[in-house]
Amino acid sequence: MLKRTRWMMMLTLVLTFVMVLSACGSNENKNANAPADAADNATKTDNAAKADNEGNGAANAGNAAGTADAGLDTSKEVKLKMVFVGPKPVDYDSVFAEINKKLKEKINATVEGEFLDWSEWAQKYPLKLAADEDFDLIYSANWAGYNDQALKGGFLELTDEMLAKYMPKTWAAMPKVSWDQAKVSGKLYMVPQNNGESVEKLILYREDLRKKYNLPAIDSPEAYATYLKTVAQNEKGITPFTPETGDWKYHNLDRVLLKQQNEWNMFDLDLPFAFKLSDAQGKVFNVYQTQEFKDLLVYYKDLADHNAWSKNVLNSKNDHQADFKAGKTASITHNNGTLGALMALMRQENSPYEVALADINQGKKKSVAISTQNGTSIHANSKNVERSMMFIDLMQNDKELHDLMMYGINGVHYEPVGDDKYKALDKNPNFTGFSNWNFNSPLNLQNEAFPTEASDLAKGWEANVYHYPLETFVFDNSKVKTEIANVGNVMLRYAIPLEYGVIKDIDKGVVDLNKQLAAAGVDKIQAELQTQIDAFLAKQ
Repeated sequence: MLKRTRWMMMLTLVLTFVMVLSACGSNENKNANAPADAADNATKTDNAAKADNEGNGAANAGNAAGTADAGLDTSKEVKLKMVFVGPKPVDYDSVFAEINKKLKEKINATVEGEFLDWSEWAQKYPLKLAADEDFDLIYSANWAGYNDQALKGGFLELTDEMLAKYMPKTWAAMPKVSWDQAKVSGKLYMVPQNNGESVEKLILYREDLRKKYNLPAIDSPEAYATYLKTVAQNEKGITPFTPETGDWKYHNLDRVLLKQQNEWNMFDLDLPFAFKLSDAQGKVFNVYQTQEFKDLLVYYKDLADHNAWSKNVLNSKNDHQADFKAGKTASITHNNGTLGALMALMRQENSPYEVALADINQGKKKSVAISTQNGTSIHANSKNVERSMMFIDLMQNDKELHDLMMYGINGVHYEPVGDDKYKALDKNPNFTGFSNWNFNSPLNLQNEAFPTEASDLAKGWEANVYHYPLETFVFDNSKVKTEIANVGNVMLRYAIPLEYGVIKDIDKGVVDLNKQLAAAGVDKIQAELQTQIDAFLAKQ
């Protein structure tokens, strides 16, 4: 954190900067957790901050003059380029035209989006960073290799001084723990989202099919298997389960049946390591050497033998959400927010299918996402660092720009309902499906049509969130990069075919998998991981 003397010198030189910091849109709880100097400033101007929160008009007025008040030079027009993951929205041109009008007024900049479709992002994302392409900002996330890309030098380090100067509102509003969670080897390479969310996985399924065959409630792995096998036997032309495409080492169903079911946590979905949430010592084990994994393979093999998923599952590029919406598949997995949004969209469009959510691990420990679940990083080679930071600051804190990026054009894609909800209009699907979640903030609105059952599940989980000592641990893999790459290749070649029931002899398949992992250096990675965990816990 910045030293108070340095802070005060800056405030003395740029007196009006105080006005920007005091107008940050954060509540008292967030100020209490914010970086020390920003929190002190927010406390001194508590009444001004509260007034800012209470009125959107006042907030926007403050934002419009923000950069001028801070004494930042925006005289030169800048064109920013940002890389998103997900498909390019149908109404990209019209919405980003409105965004750019506002950006031009506020920071004399415009932004152009580039979109990496879900079917190809996993391959193209690291290549864009490795190739040193010309862009300024990029969506980043722990599940998209944030730690690895930061250590490889793809992202720019963000210092406290930079944040305080060019992102005053975000600097003041963001809880300190969020900044800390986003650090890799003690350095920050991401501006994380500023709005918590649950990332525990659920199953979205066809309730009309469950009722049609008088099946029991889908509240356990066994009940789900019965549903899948029944659909496979009786509903020709419908795939019972379609996984999410991508270069995943563990798919979402693994996260339900391994992570949730056994109350484990997996450090990295590209590595085969986990620890028990109840283990205060954080002892790491190889998932592929456990009885639980072998038992799951038997479960999966039975499903594969009963045609629970496509025979082409290993090579499929299908959009699982689009397939579910079109009635081509009977179930998919994802987090509560994503599935709830899809349910709302289907109901808005009067889908002929009745759909429902299934938590097949009821009573199991649930956790919330750390801040790096969604974030924004600045390309290490960006020529427009300062303006990029101003852009992020606006997107998280300027209501007008935030709402444009998150929901589209008011009156076209959505309309506000009260202070914290919105109604999705007919053209709402024309501006969804891409990674705008990095700008999640306290300004977020909730779709009024978001299913009650999804909200109730989230509230139940949030009331009983399980926090564990290693929740903020970040693994520095710089000493074992080669081994990690080799292990990842083994997981793709040997583990994934096992999980989809392609390998007939499970026992032999597991032996072969672990033999190849050993040769790839899995033990070296585990030893390094355990050493860092022990050191981390010793400081707690």
